[in-house]
Amino acid sequence: MDSNALDDFARFPGEGLIKSADEPLGGIQDDRKAALNRKGNELFNQGDIETARRIFVTTGYSDGLTRTGDWYAQKGKLLEALKMYYLAHNRRKADPIIEKLAKLISMTIS
Repeated sequence: MDSNALDDFARFPGEGLIKSADEPLGGIQDDRKAALNRKGNELFNQGDIETARRIFVTTGYSDGLTRTGDWYAQKGKLLEALKMYYLAHNRRKADPIIEKLAKLISMTIS
């Protein structure tokens, strides 16, 4: 992405396209968060992606959110993937989706 380009996330003040209910909860004790993340990883590996996603969103576990985003991207669910990458603060994976969506919107309105 062009270094002079607008920061796409910064264009959406506050939560922007992500519901505030999808932001990680604060105040979860570290040991509880670690236990939840382990359970989320276990569920993810068993194929229960949606339950794992809910745990990762609750804890803000960036690796789990990124893997969930990858899973959504493989299924062609780019908006869901983008949401997971956004919550994981993973610009490297989010930027190509943003560019793809921007091109699609540009072609649509041209």
